[in-house]
Amino acid sequence: MNVVIYARFSSHSQTEQSIEGQLKVCYEYAESHNYTIVGEYIDRAQSGKFDNRADFQRMIADSDKHTFEGVLVYQLDRFARNRYDSAIYKAKLKKNGVRVMSAKENISDDASGILIEGVLESMAEYYSVELAQKINRGMAINAEKCLSNGSNPGLGYKVNKDRTFSVDEEEAAIVREIYERYASGETKAEIVKDLQRRKVKTSIGNEFTYNSLSHLLKNKRYIGIYLYKGVEKPGGMPRILDDDLFYRVQEIMNRNKSAPARTRGENEYLLTTKLFCGHCKEMMVGYAGTSKSGRQYHYYICKNARKKLCDKAIVGKEFIENRVIEVCLQMLTEDNIRYIAKRVAEECNKSVDNLSIRELKKAIKDVDAAIENLWKGIEKGQSVDMLTERLNRRQAEKTELETQLAIENNKKICLTEAQVYAFLDFICEMPLDDFNKRRALINIFVNSIYLYDDHFTLIINASKKPLSVDNIPLNDIEDAFEGENEEKNEGKEGCSLIATPVPPEKRQISTEICRFSVIFALR
Repeated sequence: MNVVIYARFSSHSQTEQSIEGQLKVCYEYAESHNYTIVGEYIDRAQSGKFDNRADFQRMIADSDKHTFEGVLVYQLDRFARNRYDSAIYKAKLKKNGVRVMSAKENISDDASGILIEGVLESMAEYYSVELAQKINRGMAINAEKCLSNGSNPGLGYKVNKDRTFSVDEEEAAIVREIYERYASGETKAEIVKDLQRRKVKTSIGNEFTYNSLSHLLKNKRYIGIYLYKGVEKPGGMPRILDDDLFYRVQEIMNRNKSAPARTRGENEYLLTTKLFCGHCKEMMVGYAGTSKSGRQYHYYICKNARKKLCDKAIVGKEFIENRVIEVCLQMLTEDNIRYIAKRVAEECNKSVDNLSIRELKKAIKDVDAAIENLWKGIEKGQSVDMLTERLNRRQAEKTELETQLAIENNKKICLTEAQVYAFLDFICEMPLDDFNKRRALINIFVNSIYLYDDHFTLIINASKKPLSVDNIPLNDIEDAFEGENEEKNEGKEGCSLIATPVPPEKRQISTEICRFSVIFALR
């Protein structure tokens, strides 16, 4: 009899040697029973609890070719630990004249053998579930004793052989230094820069970043609190910091979090991707420098100027951003707010499906048609088993498509005119130095800016013409929103053709920028 061998090892506690041992026993079993091995199917680091194993599925498919009559496994739990999957796939193999055999368990083909096989399969499935339960139970017991569960202990700690924690004094000194420096007024950015310069690493050996430093500054383990699944146990960890220093740092972080947005936005360049050099039309990017006194300065610099390919002078970040904000504020009039709110609401409520939604709806319609045809075939008695399997696949496919459609539909935003008006009115009421207000104004109105040495040209969203900004009177800015009747005559209400914010010599393409378009970027 021709047979194939199926071997598998799971990802935990087993290695390639597990496969070699399984194959050796299976070959010996085949030789003693005069079976001819015609192939091997091997899945590495794959759990038997699930059936999405590449070689396992290939073996099931190959059984249709009728080139083998048996599947030989080391033990039945190598085939599957899930009773349902085991029954389904054994039934599929049986239809193709293939039986599953165990090299170690030596099960007969009579009624008692089938009973034993069922018991062994059930035990294998139970073992799989029981293993997960034991792991979770063991971790919970460790947590009750404040022992390590194998995760990273954090900078400043080490795990002993008995799984207890102790302080690594060398690393603990770094932790104390970081907390004391932050408490004394140094910023996270300054501390990170110094740690990187000194090549001080995190507990997992990586370079310090803003996020890893923030995580360290909030870690309650340093004041002796053991944490497991959200439960805190004071005194469960050896202490590295005193409460006063730790909570002083927390207070400073909370204060910085709610500090005026102007200081939070010092390092965020609001005009990034919108500001271009008036000389060479290359993008200008954020740039920071430090004087001899240690004071930091923030600029925008032409990318070509950095390469000495353009003579455009740098411009102060605060100066140019304030000038642009000043212009945007002049455009935030009552009439313009009402106009923008109306257009956004109209556009939102058109409810035009995007391409993904249209494709998903078409796919669901196609699947429905296929399902209907399969039901008709089943009603006529045509290959019921085969059609039923295909029907199940199609129904699963439909369920997946409907899930994706629901996700896409949830992405759609429908805003009323009142909601948009309220949002814009809220922006008006914000303090002038509020960072979120400044960012919102730029996102709403600014399409691109071309900066020269003595002036800049501002192309605003929804404008029919660019504005050359030096000392622009209010009525010139208001004119940017006029001309609606002219646009209607052209068949392009609310839109105008203006250059994209891409250097013209690099991309000679124009695009329609509508009055509502940038509002969507506020999501």
